[in-house]
Amino acid sequence: MTALASSLPAVEVSQYISSDPLDLAGLLAKSHHPLAGAVVLFSGDVRDNNLGRQVDYLEYEAKESMAAKMIHEILQEAKERWHLNIAVAQHRTGKVAVGECAVVVITATPHRREAYEANRYIIDRIKHEVPIWKCEYFTDGTKKWGGNCNCHDITGDPNKHLYESEATLPLKG
Repeated sequence: MTALASSLPAVEVSQYISSDPLDLAGLLAKSHHPLAGAVVLFSGDVRDNNLGRQVDYLEYEAKESMAAKMIHEILQEAKERWHLNIAVAQHRTGKVAVGECAVVVITATPHRREAYEANRYIIDRIKHEVPIWKCEYFTDGTKKWGGNCNCHDITGDPNKHLYESEATLPLKG
């Protein structure tokens, strides 16, 4: 092991749910590994619009102990499936402003394909399975509660998610 490799701090994130802003730079700085040639960071940020409506902010609630346990299990499954060197995920609760990060997933592995695939797997499972609920507050003063995913607003079926549709497959040509 080189001096550089031994000086890298190990990423041990035990706080999967946080009411505090997520420290993307800090998490990324700790997500490098001497065996990993690829580090992928997904930041799920709050945008100012959804389905043609202007968003003021979001508010998240979670069944925290269950959500943390499920995120931990999802990360463990991904580590085994893709032989990840590092897998990190955190999700916000409480009020999250436009432009702030609501969820982060970081994966590191020897090659980019596995890092991307694992990252996508982790975020999709968190969004669709973990007991986290989102309330969208719109600039017109209205609000809308829903799951952490709003795929059903687009697919018309609460059991069909966008990542399962042909629309998410890579374009050919």
